Amino acid sequence: MSKKVSSGAEKAEELTRKNQKTAEKPTAKKTTAKKTQPAKAKAESTKKTAKKQSVKKTKTKKQISEKKLKKQQAREQKKLEAQKIRAEKKQHRLEKRLQAKQHRIDRLAAIKEKRAEQREKRRERKDMLKHESKEARMQRKADERQAKVEARVAKRRAAAAERQARREHRLKVRAEKRADRKERQHAPGFGGWLAAVIALGVTTLALGSMMTFGWMNMNGMQAEMAGVHTQSLYELNSIVDNLDTNLAKARVSNSSNDQVRILSDIAIESEMAEVIIERLPVDCRLTQNMSSFVNKMGDSAQSMLYAVARGDKLTDSQKATIEYMYDVNLEMKRIINELTSSSSPKEMMRAMKGNEDSLMITSLGEMENNVVETPKEINDGPFADNVKKVTAKNLENLEEINATRAEELASNYFKSYNPTGVRCTGEAVAQKLDCFNVIISTDDGEMLAQITKKGGKVVMFDSYKDCSDKNFSVERCTDIATDFLNALGFNDMKAVWTSENGTTCNLNFAYEQNGIIYYPDMIKVKVCEERGIVTGMEGLAYMLNHIERPASQAAISKEEARESLNAGLDVEVARLTVIPLDGEEVLAYEFYGNYGGNDYYVYIDANTGDEVQLFTVVGTAQGKALM
Repeated sequence: MSKKVSSGAEKAEELTRKNQKTAEKPTAKKTTAKKTQPAKAKAESTKKTAKKQSVKKTKTKKQISEKKLKKQQAREQKKLEAQKIRAEKKQHRLEKRLQAKQHRIDRLAAIKEKRAEQREKRRERKDMLKHESKEARMQRKADERQAKVEARVAKRRAAAAERQARREHRLKVRAEKRADRKERQHAPGFGGWLAAVIALGVTTLALGSMMTFGWMNMNGMQAEMAGVHTQSLYELNSIVDNLDTNLAKARVSNSSNDQVRILSDIAIESEMAEVIIERLPVDCRLTQNMSSFVNKMGDSAQSMLYAVARGDKLTDSQKATIEYMYDVNLEMKRIINELTSSSSPKEMMRAMKGNEDSLMITSLGEMENNVVETPKEINDGPFADNVKKVTAKNLENLEEINATRAEELASNYFKSYNPTGVRCTGEAVAQKLDCFNVIISTDDGEMLAQITKKGGKVVMFDSYKDCSDKNFSVERCTDIATDFLNALGFNDMKAVWTSENGTTCNLNFAYEQNGIIYYPDMIKVKVCEERGIVTGMEGLAYMLNHIERPASQAAISKEEARESLNAGLDVEVARLTVIPLDGEEVLAYEFYGNYGGNDYYVYIDANTGDEVQLFTVVGTAQGKALM
């Protein structure tokens, strides 16, 4: 077996490893020594650093704890405020719930109360219907219908009045603005006047400039007013056209519903037309009859309206009145249409200046004289328009006087007015009754009287005195009128009708003999309620009809005549009268009373017991009237 021998290379490597191991041992010792020396210093440094960090951490902890405390306090405060807000909201919700609950309770209580009232009303109505007669039920329904109609008419009138007031206000404001604008445009300056002062003739130039400006300004104002009056004329034309349409419908309508609507429109349009007529720039005497016709046409329509609302049918007389009003209004329409189409601002200004040949004055004069009359169905009082006879029997045997004597009598009749002059201006004829026209001058103005040639009796008296306040009652005015008639020689006169028109009291007097009222012998008197004096009197009917009559005897008693009346008429006055009927005088019992809210005059023939005349009292813008 061969022996293994190591090579030289292997020996060299082994030697190298030993040397490396030997060299490594002392190096480790040196490193350990080097590390051991600064360890203490490093530990001390570490302790100091730790101490500083500990102090710093302590301070930071204190700061952090203070901030936390503040934040905690803020959070608690915020929580308290939130709790308070929640509590308030909760309280508010609770209060609202309580209020809502109380409101429900009150509403339920009100509903229960209302239901109880309705049950009570139904019970009362049931009891009423159970015991109500057929006539009472018809009357109640008629009253209810009439109340509805009156409410509807009043509402329409109020609306029409409001529209008219708004329009007048607009026109007034527009006219004022235009006048102000024209005044600013034409305002005179002082430059020219100052130059004229420096030059020559300042006074004349200034005066001339001022007069020119005044003329221009006045001319502009007149043009504005002419425009306003022209607009009023156009409105009147439109209203008259509407009246023509509605009157045409009323002639043929046979339905109560349509009649109520049509008659309501006629009543309202009549009032509107009357307001516009009064604004026309002409003398009121040119529109007196037209204004009276339009006013009484409205009253007639209103009276028919109430009758239809009560369930009544229009009578033949009422239908004839509609035909009459239609004919007159148709002629008015023709003339006003022509006037409107031919009218111009220039013509309107001529009418405003009172030129007799202006188109408006001539047209209205034609209408006043030839077209318009008062509806024949309407009177100012019982038998107020009765003038049938044409000879004054009571004056036939009296002495005839001359103009001088008429002046003397007039001065004596009206001595209480303190006349400053009396003059006769001519003669007149009224229903074949010859009279003197006498003018009585006083401090308050002039008065006109007509004195009969036979006997020197006063037939008519009129004065133009303002009367704006009411200082005297109707009863006192009646006494004043009675004293006035006694002073004129009219004795035994009794007031049978009174009506107030603003501050004027209108009275009708009839002759009384042996307790009987003689309506043919009537005198009308007008008394100013401000001054307490008579301002007008008309006694033509008395002059033509008055004679001494033999005593009259009634064939039936007042109680027997009362049996001919409607059972529902509540009679207030009953007396024996003589009334004009178909050209004759008839002895009749007069019963004045109320039925269904309306006043009536019923006349029963004192010999036969038949109803011979019936009037109903209607309200007008000039007071009461009969129809």
